[in-house]
Amino acid sequence: MQDQLTALLAKAAAELPALKTRPEFEAAKARYVGPHGELTALMKQMGALSKEQKPAAGKLINETKTQLATQLDAALARIADAELAAQLGPALDPTLPSPDAGPGTRHPLTLVREEMCRILRKVGFTVADGPEVETEFYCFDALSTPADHPARDEKDTFYFPASARFGNVAQKVPGEKYLLRTHTSSVQIRTMLKGEPPIRIVSPGRVYRRDTSDATHSANFHQLECLYVDKGVTVRDLKALLDHIFVSLLGQDTKTRFRPHYFGYTEPSFEVDLGAAHLPKVKKPWIEIGGCGMVDPTVFEAVGYDPEVWTGYAFGMGLERLAMLLYGIDDIRYFYQNDLRFLKQFA
Repeated sequence: MQDQLTALLAKAAAELPALKTRPEFEAAKARYVGPHGELTALMKQMGALSKEQKPAAGKLINETKTQLATQLDAALARIADAELAAQLGPALDPTLPSPDAGPGTRHPLTLVREEMCRILRKVGFTVADGPEVETEFYCFDALSTPADHPARDEKDTFYFPASARFGNVAQKVPGEKYLLRTHTSSVQIRTMLKGEPPIRIVSPGRVYRRDTSDATHSANFHQLECLYVDKGVTVRDLKALLDHIFVSLLGQDTKTRFRPHYFGYTEPSFEVDLGAAHLPKVKKPWIEIGGCGMVDPTVFEAVGYDPEVWTGYAFGMGLERLAMLLYGIDDIRYFYQNDLRFLKQFA
């Protein structure tokens, strides 16, 4: 049997290095160690050996099996490397100049966000930020969103498992759930809890909702929200700021208007329409651009402000929607595809 095992290893050592494809390898493997393979046939001869012969024969078979497995593994690794090399193609010379020379450009969402923040900084607003992983208190409870509100349903909001914990985001209420924020209004709550008014902030950032991706919807997108809290703040102040923003952004002929609406954390609340006659690809005189209103007294009570002393306004809008209007983009998915042909159009 020893001679047979030695001959088998020699045969494999000569045959396996010559294999070039995976089907050839699988066929060879079956011939050696398959159910009807040569090594399998030798192992079946163990039953005909005497009790004294079996230990030595078993040792030889195990050694042969180990060596044969090593040869098979080496052959398969060599074939896999050859397949990968064929997929990659010829090696690239990193010292060659790039065929796509030229400076990079900023993303259109970055351009819109920075321009909006620049306009708001000039009238006294400070940029504020907050975590994208939030708790129910900051995202819903403090904003007067009741427990049975549809926005809090798992069909609309991304929740983390109950066992999840995040060291940089403390729970305000014991046992409350962690979630991916659905709006940047949570930054307003965090800012108000840090100190007394007056407060004047703008909070741009990424938010998440369970939306099916299409030309106008995405499961993650960007918002920009503003909050102003002081004594004697009125709807007139809110309208004046929005007029200033869009005149600065789009030109002196730009108009805005309010339509009554409902939001749980502002009262009164309005939808903001933008005069769209001079916007690319917009074929109607007005288009909805965001929501706004006066901060509801219950929100002030949740953060410890006296609603008899302080008043304020808040408004928000989607940066993707604003960029689509400004640049005449008709599909929100273009923003996330990293297509250089699209991105290079923005300076």
